[in-house]
Amino acid sequence: MGLIVQKFGGSSVADAEGLKRVASRIVATKKSGHQVVVVVSAMGDTTDELIDLANQVSPLPNGRELDMLLTAGERISMALLAMAISNLGHEARSFTGSQAGIITTSTHGKARVIDVTPGRIQEALKEGAIAIVAGFQGVSQDTNDITTLGRGGSDTTAVALAAALEADVCEIYTDVDGIFSADPRVVPAAKKLSTVTYDEMLELA
Repeated sequence: MGLIVQKFGGSSVADAEGLKRVASRIVATKKSGHQVVVVVSAMGDTTDELIDLANQVSPLPNGRELDMLLTAGERISMALLAMAISNLGHEARSFTGSQAGIITTSTHGKARVIDVTPGRIQEALKEGAIAIVAGFQGVSQDTNDITTLGRGGSDTTAVALAAALEADVCEIYTDVDGIFSADPRVVPAAKKLSTVTYDEMLELA
């Protein structure tokens, strides 16, 4: 029995139907005999909508408060996905980045992961549950404040957790065809990589 980390982006969980489809895929992986940890992004355009809302109330929102606001998006997704999995008859437990042991620097908006202490995730897996983790977020080692990892942060969360848990596979479901040396939507000359290590993925992230 292997350990698989799966990451689903905002377009995959944009609505209730999407959440149910993702839940079915996760349950199928669990039924095939694997332990499963899932990292999930905020639903659809939630993050952009929250940023827009923040800018409406303050032209220069405080970094700490903005991170507190933005991490709400992933918390909504993780809880709804856990509910959808439970509805299919499998135990799922949701965890914030902090609860999952994602330890970061204190730079709000673009914190870096410096350690992962996934004790609660390991405990959930040992008890047969599927662990659902909110991507894009962690907790500052210095201040204990909630932090966000910047754009693409949920991918970073998935890779960091996979490395810390010594997962057999890290699957990232995305609308880009493979792993590139840079974002091909921004850098047209980006090269598609045939293989990549966890360490290399963390560097790219």
